[in-house]
Amino acid sequence: MSPQDFVDEVSQSFRELLTVMNISNDAFIRTTDEKHKKAVQHLWQKLVDNGAIYLGSYEGWYSVRDECYYSESEVEDGKALLTGAEVVWQAKEPSYFFKLSAFEDKLLEYYNNNLDFIAPESRKNEVVGFVSGGLRDLSISRTSFKWGVPVPGDDDHVMYVWIDALANYISAIGYPDDEENFKKFWPANLQVVGKDILRFHAVYWPAFLMAADLPVPQRLFAHGWWTKDGEKISKSLGNVICPLELVEKVSYCSQVDLGSLL
Repeated sequence: MSPQDFVDEVSQSFRELLTVMNISNDAFIRTTDEKHKKAVQHLWQKLVDNGAIYLGSYEGWYSVRDECYYSESEVEDGKALLTGAEVVWQAKEPSYFFKLSAFEDKLLEYYNNNLDFIAPESRKNEVVGFVSGGLRDLSISRTSFKWGVPVPGDDDHVMYVWIDALANYISAIGYPDDEENFKKFWPANLQVVGKDILRFHAVYWPAFLMAADLPVPQRLFAHGWWTKDGEKISKSLGNVICPLELVEKVSYCSQVDLGSLL
């Protein structure tokens, strides 16, 4: 199957799951939507215009499961210390970089002036410690595959997943064309994320927004993992329980201890 056909099929499964789980939603958002592609390319160009992106080359440790680059100190025995995901050495290739290192002081100042920005406290301390340890510029494009949003003016590169994915928060509410709707809903009052992607939301995302002269979300809350047999429930680990099977179990119970079912 082509990547597009595959994600179309998966996307439809999630649409149907909303009905099964009796979940309401204002919109169903996909990063393959043309509206999103145009929005993230506009954001990219804004970062270029503001001098926050440059062309270089990258090599280093990369986790496919986490979709994250890791430094030498964050890797041990072929795994990321943060998540336990396997890492591979990414051979040197051309890459556009975001000047994340230039935002180290700005981020620390923002955390200090907005003490409630990250919750719980333990996660805030984790983020502050990471940024205080020094930030490296972030690789934000790839040339080894074509699945993704093309970099404006350079079709040899596609955007690295996180700048593409994070921009979905603002493309979904009208950025950059629907200014009225965008101002109505942004900045977000609260963004709730899993603890393993806190770095992307508490470090990379605010830096992208600052660099693009856009407001930062008012607050981030990082929750823990749902676990099974002591491990994070993850499609990559292969221990995901089919939600429909779970719903069928719930339907036979008047009171359910969800933890016991998992």
